[in-house]
Amino acid sequence: MSGVLNSVNTNYGAMVALQSLNTTSMQLTNVQNQVSTGYRVSSAVDDGAAFAVAQWVRANVAGLTSANQQLGNVQGLLGVTTSALTSVSNLMQNMQGVLVKLSDQTVTGTQRSQYAAQYSSMLQNVQTYVVNATYNGRTLIGNFSSASLKAQEGQFGSLTTIVNGQGGTYGIKTFSGSVFYNAITFSALVGSSTAAVSLSKLLTAGGTFTTQLNSIGTQLNTYGNATNFVTNQVTYNSNIINALNSGLGALVDANMAQESASLQSLQIKQQLGTSALSIADQAPSMLLKLFP
Repeated sequence: MSGVLNSVNTNYGAMVALQSLNTTSMQLTNVQNQVSTGYRVSSAVDDGAAFAVAQWVRANVAGLTSANQQLGNVQGLLGVTTSALTSVSNLMQNMQGVLVKLSDQTVTGTQRSQYAAQYSSMLQNVQTYVVNATYNGRTLIGNFSSASLKAQEGQFGSLTTIVNGQGGTYGIKTFSGSVFYNAITFSALVGSSTAAVSLSKLLTAGGTFTTQLNSIGTQLNTYGNATNFVTNQVTYNSNIINALNSGLGALVDANMAQESASLQSLQIKQQLGTSALSIADQAPSMLLKLFP
């Protein structure tokens, strides 16, 4: 026997139409999901291997993003530190000029007292610069013992910061501002009318003031290098984040132009499949016309 069996029990046409409609509906659901989420792979069900890789990439991006946030805080701390040290360095040039005048034995009496007061005022400025070099409750150059100053300067201590998503670290050392401040105070010498010769020794190549001035230069170099390292690391992390996101997009993002075209095509196909199923469902009723 050839041809399609006419039967009221088995409607082959409806079965084929229903199977085709179900397939179209599944495809349409998948395309609609991609269009609504923007992802070709939005869960492990879509593509287990690709989703696993995507999750790993997202974890790395999250780690690098967090590292950059922490490095931003370090940039702030290094910024106030270098600003304070630069101010101290600039002021020490004027302080050296005052010490030179005090080292002159012809400077006596009221004139000497005025220079001494000027040096003391500058020294107070130095203390203020150091104490105020605080960011987010931390300082790298404070360490004064006075309770009132400690309340202003924040927590003193070296710093170890995370620099990437794998837990890499970078250490930044401290510079004791209180030790430096005490080293350039010279209270007894500055206030003495007979200490000119002793003051002049402070300004020699190995003199205390010259040594402390050089130490400030060294610290400016140290913290300047640390600032450059942190800035470069932030830039590097950002570049890696961009590269990871680019690869992630190629792996899981949907081609929206293609999926939009597919959506319209499948919607039409679904409508036609529904019509075909409706026609196929009417076939058994045609058999009634064979019976008078």
